[in-house]
Amino acid sequence: MAVDVDTEARGADGVVAPEEIKGRSLSAIAWGRFRRDKTAMISLGVLIFLLLCALFAPLITSVMGLDPYEINRHAIDDIGMPLGCGKPDSAFFCGISWQHPFGVEPGTGRDLFSRLLYGLRISLLIAFSATTITVILGTVFGIVSGYLGGRTDAVIGRLMDIILAFPFLLIVLALSGVFTQRLTDLGVPEGNASRITYLILVFSIFGWPYLARIVRGQVLSVREREFVEASIAMGSGTRRILFKEILPNLWAPIMIYATLTLPTYIATEAVLSFLGVGVLPPTPTFGAILADSVQYMSIIPSYLLIPGVLLAIVVVTFNLVGDSVRDALDPRAGRV
Repeated sequence: MAVDVDTEARGADGVVAPEEIKGRSLSAIAWGRFRRDKTAMISLGVLIFLLLCALFAPLITSVMGLDPYEINRHAIDDIGMPLGCGKPDSAFFCGISWQHPFGVEPGTGRDLFSRLLYGLRISLLIAFSATTITVILGTVFGIVSGYLGGRTDAVIGRLMDIILAFPFLLIVLALSGVFTQRLTDLGVPEGNASRITYLILVFSIFGWPYLARIVRGQVLSVREREFVEASIAMGSGTRRILFKEILPNLWAPIMIYATLTLPTYIATEAVLSFLGVGVLPPTPTFGAILADSVQYMSIIPSYLLIPGVLLAIVVVTFNLVGDSVRDALDPRAGRV
């Protein structure tokens, strides 16, 4: 256990005596390592800023007088292009102004800045929800499989193999319409609500086996430890052993997996929206904006570049934070 021996106290006789030694928990030690990583702290700051922007997107757009769904004919010319696109010296930045800092959408004049903020909200909603369900399913199945073993381990193992055998992208594209309609029949509101629910469920169903395998491998080692054997000898039930004794020793790999899964789901949601499986227009998403910007790439490069750079920043920031969390929790796994 790490101790803090830096503080000292001076007695009445002038002799310097050390104060009471204070121990630090594993979480405090990990936070200390994380805080000393400059890249981690910068990435965490950027991540918090992006999360706040997404959370307060309605307030930000209201203060700026912007509406992501409002069609603005005054920001486009007669052929539907943003103002200034016909001038060679301003083609890259056409449509960008103080009122529209990221430009406007061709054909409708919708503000791109507000649409990206709302698209970030949807991406984070899907990613956080899917990651939460993935972590819960993967943790429960992994602990049960690793601890009980035998037939239970075999059944769960074969279930994971079957799920991992399916091509994820093809299944999502092929079953989108069928499952979305099925969710609507079960009571989920039609439209974007059923599509978002479908994406969350699909991400969770195809994502939990990866975490379950990691957790199972850890449980196979932890279940042989002395504190587990002592708990069994004291007559503790299986539920207590699984979730009171074993689970607290697995939070490090679970947290690392969660921080690395979030950006994966954000990028995957953008890809699916690009392919037309995401939310319905005019609701904005990164993928839908990028899909629409491809046809204007040679005319308005900023319309493709700005959403693409913002999506890259979001994904890279989450990945950097995840890598730093991994290094903080396991100092032996330093970057090479």
